[in-house]
Amino acid sequence: MSKLHITTEDGIKTVVIDNPPANIWTVDVINEMNDFFQSLKHDKETKAIVFKSANPQFFVAHLDLNTINGTPEGQEGIHAFAEMINNVKALPQLSIAVVDGFARGGGNEFTMACDITYGTENAAFAQPEIGVNIPTGGQGGVQFARRLGRKKAMQVLLTGEDISAPEAEALKIITKYVPKAELDEYLEGILNTLRARDLRDVTMYKDIVNASIRDEVAGASIELRYFIERAAEEKTQTIIKAFLKSGGQTEREATDFAGVFADTAAELAKSAS
Repeated sequence: MSKLHITTEDGIKTVVIDNPPANIWTVDVINEMNDFFQSLKHDKETKAIVFKSANPQFFVAHLDLNTINGTPEGQEGIHAFAEMINNVKALPQLSIAVVDGFARGGGNEFTMACDITYGTENAAFAQPEIGVNIPTGGQGGVQFARRLGRKKAMQVLLTGEDISAPEAEALKIITKYVPKAELDEYLEGILNTLRARDLRDVTMYKDIVNASIRDEVAGASIELRYFIERAAEEKTQTIIKAFLKSGGQTEREATDFAGVFADTAAELAKSAS
């Protein structure tokens, strides 16, 4: 029986992880997720994937400890898990983790591999692997070092302490803390914006941001290449003309910038009809 419940609506796929009792990353769930990622490689219709949990307490508790046994089978499972983390990062689509419970160990590593992560007041994030005599195995230590800096990373990795969503936002472990009562409305607003974008827009900015994190000069070069390519497109010129016609580059931008874009969209729709 599938442990991933996948639905599609208007270019957005929602993946609900359902592996009771604690949504552990067992090998079968990892393999199912990797197969799902493979199916997305040539998917031009899907713009974003939202990951949620069916469990009211856990997003994903952690990697199945039964795989950590030193056997060839166990090592195979660990490599599949590491592959899954890399596959999330390599998706052409935008990946969004919505966390309303505990995300520890491999659960937290998965959320950090996603492009965007939201956490509620019920969420907690941690890398407690040291408690069972192992280091992080899904880039958790690497990400904590890059995001938190040396001193804070050393503390949370050696204590394995839980981090609340507001603190995780401050530490750049997640994108934003969103109270659960506001989560659905907030997420829908983000998804509505994404529905208006093309997959190529998502991929473009993923290329720029990922390269810039590794190397500022390389990122600048990729950004300039995209800018020059997009500037020459007929679509770009059509939008610019509509933007200027709708009050762009006038005093209106100071008080009603959103309105300028709204009128631009209306002008484009009128031209297309």
